[in-house]
Amino acid sequence: QVQLVESGGGLVQAGGSLKLSCAASKILLWLVDVGWYREAPGKERELIARITEDGYKIYADSVKGRFGIFRDSAKNTVDLHMENLKPEDTARYYCNTVPAFVAAGATYWGQGTLVTVSS
Repeated sequence: QVQLVESGGGLVQAGGSLKLSCAASKILLWLVDVGWYREAPGKERELIARITEDGYKIYADSVKGRFGIFRDSAKNTVDLHMENLKPEDTARYYCNTVPAFVAAGATYWGQGTLVTVSS
C-alpha cells in the first residue's frame, strides 16, 4: 500500500533552519500534486506548501518567503526547506498528495515529523 514517511523534524531555535523530507513508496510523487501540511497544537491541519505535477509551487501566506518545497523525481522524495523559523511554526508536519490520498474510503496520513521552535 501507499506509504509516505516524513523525517527531519526536531528542536530548533527561532531564526533557525530545518529540512524535512518525504519519502514515498507505491506512489510516484512526480505524477501528482504533493503538499506539506502541518498541525499545530489545538489547530486544524493546514496545507502550507504545494508543488503541482508540472512543478508550480504554492505557499500559504504564513510561510511564503521562508519555506521552499522541492521534488526529487529520481529519489521519489519531496523536501521542505524551512528558514527563519518562528515559534508559531511549531507543529507536526506531514506530506501527502493534494488532495490527501484516500484508500479504501479512508484518508491516509503518515506519522508526520515534529518541529518545535523555541523562542
